[in-house]
Amino acid sequence: MDLFVGCDLGGTNIKAGLVDISAGQVLLSRSTPTLAQEGPEAVMGRIADLIRKVIAENGASMEDIQGVGVSAPGLLDLEKGIVLFLTNLHGHWPNVPLQSHLSSELDLPVAILNDARAITLGEYTFGAGRGATNMACLAIGTGIGGGVIVDGQLVLGLRGQAGELGHLTIDLNGPRCGCGNKGCMEAFAAAPAIATMGVKVVQRGQATLIGELVDYDLNKITPEVIAEAARKGDEIAREIWKDTGSYIGTGIANLIVTLAPERIVISGGVAAAGDLLLDPIRRTIKERVFLIPVEEIQILTGELGNDAGVLGMAQWAQLQLQAASRG
Repeated sequence: MDLFVGCDLGGTNIKAGLVDISAGQVLLSRSTPTLAQEGPEAVMGRIADLIRKVIAENGASMEDIQGVGVSAPGLLDLEKGIVLFLTNLHGHWPNVPLQSHLSSELDLPVAILNDARAITLGEYTFGAGRGATNMACLAIGTGIGGGVIVDGQLVLGLRGQAGELGHLTIDLNGPRCGCGNKGCMEAFAAAPAIATMGVKVVQRGQATLIGELVDYDLNKITPEVIAEAARKGDEIAREIWKDTGSYIGTGIANLIVTLAPERIVISGGVAAAGDLLLDPIRRTIKERVFLIPVEEIQILTGELGNDAGVLGMAQWAQLQLQAASRG
C-alpha cells in the first residue's frame, strides 16, 4: 500500500483521512473541532494530533506514511508553504508557516493546497473526473470554490489561485460579493443565496411548501429544504432551483468558451439537489454557448462526497513527493 494522509482545515472542523493511494481508498477518517479562536499554533497542534490519531487507529505507524497533504480555505503561497489569508478562520492566519511547522511536528513531508483545488484533484483522480483530459470542478457550499484540470494537470496559476470559478462575474450590476467584486456567481448561487431566495418567498406569503417544512422558522430554510419542497412538486421551489441553475450555467458558459473542457463536475453540499440543479445548468449552457459543441460536454455531480478533499490532498502530497524526487 502507498499510504498518505489527506487533511482538510476548515473554519469549523478539521478532517483527516488515511489514504491508500494505489487503491484510491480512504481507510479511516476522523474529525475534530478547529477552535480557530485559540490561534494558529494551537490549531496546527490539533492538526498534528488528529493525523497521529488517524494513523494509530488504523494500526499503522508514522514510518508507514509517505507524506501528508493539508488543504485550507484561502490564499496560500505554495512555493514558500505559508498561509497568506484564510477567509473563515479567526485572525485570518497571515504569513503562518503551515507546511514547515507540520513537517517539523510530524517528521514527514507536507504539502499544502487550497481546499477547492484539493476537491478538484480528488474528483479528477478518483471520482467523476476519471478518464477526462480537461475538466473543471465547482465546489458549491457556503461559498463557491473551484479548480481546473488542463491536459491532465491541475492548473495553479499565480500563487496557486487559478480556478476561483465562484468569482466569475455573471452580472455587472449584481450584489456585492464577499471578495469585494459585484455580481460574482457566488453571490447569486452559493448556499446562503439559495436559502435567502427561499426566505423571501415565504416572507412574501407565496403559496409554497418551503415554510411548512420548517414550521415557518425562517432560520431553518436551507437549500436541502428547498430541494425537498421541489421534489414534492412545489413550483416556487422548483423556480428557485431554475434560477440557481441559470446563474451557475451562465458562469459555466463563460468557462466553456475559455477552456472547452469535456467534463464539468459539480460538488459540495448544493450538488445534492441533483437534476433540480443540473437540468437548468445544461439548458442555460445550450442557450449561451455556440462556438463549442456543448453536446460533447458532460455535466456531472461529484462521486466522492466528503472524501473528495482528503483524497485530493493525499494525491497532491504524492505528486509533490514525486516532483521533489525528480529534483
